[in-house]
Amino acid sequence: MTQGTALFDLTGKRALVTGSSQGIGYALAKGLKEAGAEVILNGRNAEKLAKAAVDLDTPHTLVFDATDHDAVRKTVDDFEAATGAIDILVNNAGMQHRTELENFPADAFETLLQTNIASVFHVGQAVARHMINRKAGKIINIASVQTALARPGIAPYTATKGAVGNLTKGMATDWAKHGLQCNAIAPGYFDTPLNAALVADPEFTTWLEKRTPAGRWGNVDELVGACIFLSSAASSFVNGHTLYVDGGITASL
Repeated sequence: MTQGTALFDLTGKRALVTGSSQGIGYALAKGLKEAGAEVILNGRNAEKLAKAAVDLDTPHTLVFDATDHDAVRKTVDDFEAATGAIDILVNNAGMQHRTELENFPADAFETLLQTNIASVFHVGQAVARHMINRKAGKIINIASVQTALARPGIAPYTATKGAVGNLTKGMATDWAKHGLQCNAIAPGYFDTPLNAALVADPEFTTWLEKRTPAGRWGNVDELVGACIFLSSAASSFVNGHTLYVDGGITASL
């Protein structure tokens, strides 16, 4: 192994990926494992999580709701005590709800806040407490192209992803002095279960292909390199940064 490739080697590291039974979370867990990390899968559906664990050949699954502060804290503390350190955290759990803002249901707004931003706080804090004691750790929050841009019908989602970007800056500001690197990945439009309705809409796909300089939907595997970089020694002085992986959509009008 050359010095350059060694910078990206995750052998001996353990990574927790929330919301990792499918979609982006599953792809990132698979990529981290292929880079040498021991992965811990998380989700609320034990059956789906068990299947993902078999597919990825990992013994570690943590079934908890990332919006439940007490459950998150207890599960993380128990895992650290029984199994060992969580060196890398990928806060991926998230959801979408599409409705014009003037008719957006208040309960859906609250659910978005809890799932997309409160979960980042809950899991980030629970894991960071242990990382701080070890003076080392990597936290990667999954933001969105909507961290910087907005589209009709998803204003509350846009608000939550803007908050993820700023919470990432706050994490870096508070925790860099303890040896943690806290950054975010902001995906553009990717073919995932969360975007299934849009992928199935020919009109939207045509718009997206024209709007995105790369001219297409992203494939989830194209997020893996960014995640490995931010999880590895290669990003040892990168902190509070949001890395857009979006085919150029935020770069052009």
